[in-house]
Amino acid sequence: MSKQVISINAQMKNYRPRTKEQLRNYVKAFMGISVPDKSLCGNHASPMGYLWHSFNERQPSAVCRRPQEKQNPAFNEKIRADSCNSLLNHISEETENGQQLTVNDSKSCRVACAPRFHLTHENQENNNSREFVSIRGQKTENGKRPTVNDSSNDCIVWAGRGGGKTFLAAIATVLDCIFKPGCKVRILGGSYEQSSRMYDYITQILRNGFEQTIDGNILKDGCKFLNGSNVEVLTQSSKSVRGSHIHKLRCDEIELFDRDVFEAAKFITKSNNGIIGSMEILSTMHKPYGLMHEVVAGAAKNHTPIFQWCVMEVIERCTDRNCSTCPLDSDCQGKAKTADGYLAIDDCITMMRRSSRAGWESEMMCKRPSRNNAVFEDFDADVHVGQIDYDPALPLYRTMDFGYINPFVCLWIQPDYDGTIRIIDEYYRSRAPIAVHAEEVKRITPCDESKVAATFCDPAGAGRNDVTGTSAVRELYNIGIRTKYRRSGIAEGIELVRAAMRDGLGKSKLIISPRCPRLIEALQCYHYPDAAATGSDAELPDKDGIFDHPIDALRYFFVNYQKKSGAVSRKY
Repeated sequence: MSKQVISINAQMKNYRPRTKEQLRNYVKAFMGISVPDKSLCGNHASPMGYLWHSFNERQPSAVCRRPQEKQNPAFNEKIRADSCNSLLNHISEETENGQQLTVNDSKSCRVACAPRFHLTHENQENNNSREFVSIRGQKTENGKRPTVNDSSNDCIVWAGRGGGKTFLAAIATVLDCIFKPGCKVRILGGSYEQSSRMYDYITQILRNGFEQTIDGNILKDGCKFLNGSNVEVLTQSSKSVRGSHIHKLRCDEIELFDRDVFEAAKFITKSNNGIIGSMEILSTMHKPYGLMHEVVAGAAKNHTPIFQWCVMEVIERCTDRNCSTCPLDSDCQGKAKTADGYLAIDDCITMMRRSSRAGWESEMMCKRPSRNNAVFEDFDADVHVGQIDYDPALPLYRTMDFGYINPFVCLWIQPDYDGTIRIIDEYYRSRAPIAVHAEEVKRITPCDESKVAATFCDPAGAGRNDVTGTSAVRELYNIGIRTKYRRSGIAEGIELVRAAMRDGLGKSKLIISPRCPRLIEALQCYHYPDAAATGSDAELPDKDGIFDHPIDALRYFFVNYQKKSGAVSRKY
């Protein structure tokens, strides 16, 4: 390789990419990694979309510089930004053997590399746009920037197994440390093993052409850079997390996190020296009631972008297979014909065959999380959620679960003439007295109180409160709401809900209005304990204080409606 080519190579490696296209080319040329930049599944992202979001920070581009006292003479030569910009923009595709990249300038030269991933880029009209963001189901088209929190660079990465999220986070960490002098990055995994996996990727990249950026030795749990940046691995403990104040925190597989550690981790990032503090959350969504589910559900409120991709965004291109005979056809539907990822098709077929359908959809397709531990496995929002309104011709029932710290829940339900249970509205509120709840319930009720067929409630509400000297049932009665209740077991009510959800013939007799988001979420997330329990409670769902209350209110309706003759009506 000529001295001129080596000089150009060194200059380019020290130049901060200004656009998404330049960043992709930089990673491809100097790390040997071609990151997928195609979104093939409707509203999904491309992995490159996440990498650009993480790196860009809405900051002006700059040449990487080291503090004066630690500069390496080999990097002191002035770099012409325009020249490097042109070179990065014209890196050609890999040659057929995949071992070299060509830089097209006035004189061509070759940059040797050994690609680990084998991906290509689909040209964008605007390289600086964030081509994908989902905020609680709100997607954007290519080139249209969504509404995000501009004061933060936080993001959520929801990707399947083998989707490269840990490796991409390692690339982002190396780029941050090289091009953002003084950047402090911490890695926090669901386990020390998970954290070490990302750190191992980081050290592999550094030892493959970036050794000159390191200050001292690469240690087993951290390393320092000549420009003042550093990376460290944190342990899954509150003490480890609380002792840090850093720019970037990358949380890998938060489904495995201790909740207290995760809550403490939210307060350790800060912005300074031109570097935006950010927290990146990366995980597969294994279960509908875990930390990842909570984070995704809260993304809209926090205006946090979600980068979601599945196996189709990282699968290799299909060139010689017949779709009609391919086991992947129901999920692929020809998408792999235009893909250019790295995951072998044969490996994908093998994984699909050895897993359950639910596991495949959860772990690889990033559809709904696995519901193997869910109480209501048959609940399907596509089947059980629909637009329904109050029908004056049908009887109206209310059903309540009491609470103060825990939420007070009320549901409005109308059974129709063929036995279908129509849930038309909900009320959900914490930290308010019964009088406040009662007034809200009466206000929301779409008919006169005298026309309400019955109001069912938690039998525990009849118990006298030691502080107030009265009961919830009596307070409601004094305000004009008469309640009924019947004592029953949790399992009995669950079975009645299941039967309405899907009877023995496979038909549904349950429909819920979109105005009931808390109930819908609870039906998806209500679950049995993860760990094996002992005693009689082993077969009962987890009382998590979040999803159990809407379900309790629903249970009270079914046990009282099915056994109306046994319901107790209290008069005072």
